[in-house]
Amino acid sequence: MHTEALTGGFGDAPVDAARAFRGAMNAMARPGRIEDLAGAVPPAPLSVAAGVLVLTLCDAETPVYLAGDFDAPAVREWITFHTGAPFAGPEGAMFALGTWEALGPLEAYPVGTPEYPDRSTTLIVEMSELVAEGAVLRGPGIRETARLSLPKVAAFQRNASAFPLGLDFFFTCGDRVAALPRTTKVEG
Repeated sequence: MHTEALTGGFGDAPVDAARAFRGAMNAMARPGRIEDLAGAVPPAPLSVAAGVLVLTLCDAETPVYLAGDFDAPAVREWITFHTGAPFAGPEGAMFALGTWEALGPLEAYPVGTPEYPDRSTTLIVEMSELVAEGAVLRGPGIRETARLSLPKVAAFQRNASAFPLGLDFFFTCGDRVAALPRTTKVEG
């Protein structure tokens, strides 16, 4: 293990994790709202927000899939040291991390079962830009409408139509995060 894997975690783990969890849950509860996350310095190509989400949401019982360039030794070692999370392929992952292009196709991920819809994958999608414009969002947690720059509107429309099954998404860019739960209706 490289010494870089031993650094970059939360400085004050209980406080930083609580703040990060609140930010992540605020983003998920209010689709389209962009939150700031801080407290970690993960290895490239992970953004600060993606690293904070991993530290906050992953543990030894949450298999992680790393897609594309994110499947790098430095990232694997950092996640292993700080969370103990095991690695899996898309079909066995509770969390998947990468760019939109690298994470596809979405059909590779579990969407839950009628008895256990929560047994689905949450995708952490690293974006080059994250802004409150573009696709129109409607649904729980949104007063009237919200907007969010999404990579492929049709994919999110198909995902929402499968409710209560489906995938949940976090979008990260730098120290910013937004979320799109499966309950959100997306218009082009």
